[in-house]
Amino acid sequence: MAANENEEDNYLMLSGIQHFQFCRRQWALIHIEQQWSENVKTVEGQFLHRHVDDPFFREKRGDKLIVRAMPVKSRQLRITGICDVVEFIKDEKHGVMINGMSGKYTAYPVEYKRGKPKVDESDVLQLTAQAMCLEEMLLCKVDKGYIFYNEIKHRIEVDLTDLLKSKVTSMINEMQDYYQKQYTPKVRTGPFCKSCSLQNICLPKLMKKRSVKSYIEGKIYE
Repeated sequence: MAANENEEDNYLMLSGIQHFQFCRRQWALIHIEQQWSENVKTVEGQFLHRHVDDPFFREKRGDKLIVRAMPVKSRQLRITGICDVVEFIKDEKHGVMINGMSGKYTAYPVEYKRGKPKVDESDVLQLTAQAMCLEEMLLCKVDKGYIFYNEIKHRIEVDLTDLLKSKVTSMINEMQDYYQKQYTPKVRTGPFCKSCSLQNICLPKLMKKRSVKSYIEGKIYE
């Protein structure tokens, strides 16, 4: 569904895709209820991104243009965010024109992560969403990207398939539905709770046994 310019304040954050894949309740607590709490992992992640997020930085290396902290958005998906890095590689046959540059270029998003490759697809889906924004903005095809993992000091090449893009579309549609309803999913506990920065806000063990409403009422009438 298309959106008008004055609706962009209601766009969802692209970075929320990773939260949503990790835990739908965590995503809602952050992006709907505006709750947040730091842990070691979030602080380390912010430290890593400070070395990447320089919105005034462009670097030309031969046939490669490197743009850091590039804002992206999709009116169709109603999401907005920042690409850590977008590498534009000169490609006269398949590329597109880039403002202020001569020749044609293909675009490849590069995402920076603090840890090592994950078992789930959260990082890959976030990268895919970035590619979908670039495709809409540049009117081009983005079929490949990279994720740099700081723990292994290596970047992984990711094929951004139509199946991944379909998964992202379905996920964002579900996020948009929750957001419109202002709905926070109930607790679903698992091993992932131990690494969640919102444990003390979510209270997964307690909320599994009683509702948030009963917990709040209990605190009020203590």
